[in-house]
Amino acid sequence: MDKTADENRVERVRGMVRKFPTGPGLYFMKDSKDTVLYIGKAKSLRSRAASYFQASANIAASRGAWIAEMVGKVEKVDFLECKSEVDAILQEARLIKDIRPPYNTDLVDSKTFPYLEITTREAFPGVYITRNPSSERSKLFGPFASSGDLRAVLVVLQKIFKFRTCKMEIKESDEKRRFFRPCLLYSIKQCAAPCGAKIEKAEYKKIIRDVVKFLQSKRSTVLRQLRKEMDEASVGLDFETAAVCRDRIRLIERLDERGSVEGNVQPEVFAKDPAEALEKLAKILGATEPIRIIEGFDVAHISGEDTVASLVKFIDGKPFKAGYRRFKIRTVKGVDDYASMKEVLTRRYKHAVEGEELFPDLILIDGGKGQLSAALEALSSMNAPVPFVASLAKKHEEIFLPGRSDGIRLRPQDPTRKLLQYVRDEAHRFAQHYHHILRKKSMLDLK
Repeated sequence: MDKTADENRVERVRGMVRKFPTGPGLYFMKDSKDTVLYIGKAKSLRSRAASYFQASANIAASRGAWIAEMVGKVEKVDFLECKSEVDAILQEARLIKDIRPPYNTDLVDSKTFPYLEITTREAFPGVYITRNPSSERSKLFGPFASSGDLRAVLVVLQKIFKFRTCKMEIKESDEKRRFFRPCLLYSIKQCAAPCGAKIEKAEYKKIIRDVVKFLQSKRSTVLRQLRKEMDEASVGLDFETAAVCRDRIRLIERLDERGSVEGNVQPEVFAKDPAEALEKLAKILGATEPIRIIEGFDVAHISGEDTVASLVKFIDGKPFKAGYRRFKIRTVKGVDDYASMKEVLTRRYKHAVEGEELFPDLILIDGGKGQLSAALEALSSMNAPVPFVASLAKKHEEIFLPGRSDGIRLRPQDPTRKLLQYVRDEAHRFAQHYHHILRKKSMLDLK
């Protein structure tokens, strides 16, 4: 690209950035093919995005040669407004994992944001910071953008409510608890010590209910009391106590700097060991070789508009994000999931039919018999050597296989059912996530 053409390119991009809002959000650097090269977050979208294209900016010196190379390829910059800076942090992490832009080096691994977990189903629930919740039946809050702030606020909350944070198994029927010596936290009045029978089960459960209510509410009562203590300490010239109260207020206010379990999904958090599931899956399918590669498909649309589909790939029972794909349906008008599924499978496996790629060991379709039939018709029309194909219907979580009129029902905790649900739900999440963003802005690369 000659100097004049490059200057024109940069000026065009600057014109786009001038129209950006000044609030928090994400910006997307895109090339001439409209493919996302880089995703970044910003407190102020306009000023942050503009900083890449200032005449006086030395990007190579300030942000490295890698980013300077990326800026030289940018033909378009787009944005996505977020409710807050924390929302931008969580959205950025999810989109980078899903889209995998070539110039993003952080957040592409399996690192996740932490949750606050309350094991409410236990006789004496504990409160923990975790990146891997121990039970699906626990009460979860988060994810939180800052693990450091979360650890600090947990200390403050424990001083107020005196819940336990140890992993000790405590049974109400254990008579030996009366002779157990509690840890130091009991001595400094930071734990009610259910381990040593210092509190009855009903009373301790009330503590946990109060903690849950506190986390779900505006926390006005506690904050009001802390502000009163801070003011009294200041009037009494006890500035050390006033500073402690001030810091506690700030920490508690940061409890609002979090996402939601449903809205900021981190599927990596809930993955289980798939070895047993894959072994049983091979038996169900009648496979003589291990099932290693599974590809799952889902279709998403609203009133027939912007119909899109997703492909997710699992290898040895775990997500392989580099294999994820998104498709914008091209040939189907209106709402027709069957025709949309046929189009997606035809586009996905045309290279495999030509011998340029390998088929997966199992193709999993979201849906029932109709979706399964559509998938089989698509593969048959391509004269494809059909691999194992199955569908998973959400209504009764039935597994449908070719040649069987009835569905297979596995018990809810069966590892194979859990694995197939994980693949199906991840395909659905990926399709819906992409679809909702596409509805907001046409900004992502389409396959």
